[in-house]
Amino acid sequence: MQATIWHNPNCGTSRKTLAILEEAPGVDLTVIEYLKNPPSRAKLEQLFRDAGMTPQEGLRVRGSPAEELGLTKDDATADQILDAMAQEPILINRPLVETEKGVKLCRPQELVHELL
Repeated sequence: MQATIWHNPNCGTSRKTLAILEEAPGVDLTVIEYLKNPPSRAKLEQLFRDAGMTPQEGLRVRGSPAEELGLTKDDATADQILDAMAQEPILINRPLVETEKGVKLCRPQELVHELL
């Protein structure tokens, strides 16, 4: 099974999710450090769509400039959030994991088991 994780090595949840994936038998894993290699806006759109979540739900508020950029307000649009995430990947909540079974924001890390 192919699996891709958009990973931040400074995040405990991301590290724990990565460890689960690395220990899972039969997983061909791709690790993308999204702060160094951010996904395109189109890829973000696809990930959130496939995860059944809105960009607002995938927005990282704590430890990011989301509030200063006005992205936490009720009138912030999905397009504004996606554009901001494409420019400032720290705004993307993590870890996002994609397999043939779908996409999940794996917070908590145990959610990754649903994709294996």
